[in-house]
Amino acid sequence: MLGIPRRYSHFVFGIIQSGLTSLIAAGIASLPAGGAMSFVGHWMVSWLIAWAAMLPIVLLAAPAIRAFSLLLTQEERDPRTARQA
Repeated sequence: MLGIPRRYSHFVFGIIQSGLTSLIAAGIASLPAGGAMSFVGHWMVSWLIAWAAMLPIVLLAAPAIRAFSLLLTQEERDPRTARQA
């Protein structure tokens, strides 16, 4: 692999997640574009703009969203180790 230290995995995740999300969203938004070449050109420009906008948001929001989701959920109990009442 690339040998990126694990402590930077949050940033790698954010780059991949924001890139994929913005690629799909830009493709959907570009569908009304004319022919195939016009669509691809419009899609790539839209994607680069969307990715540049989303990357910092994802990197900053992901830890807060993770913490909030942990507040809203709880660990599942293993029925084998749960005490009988």
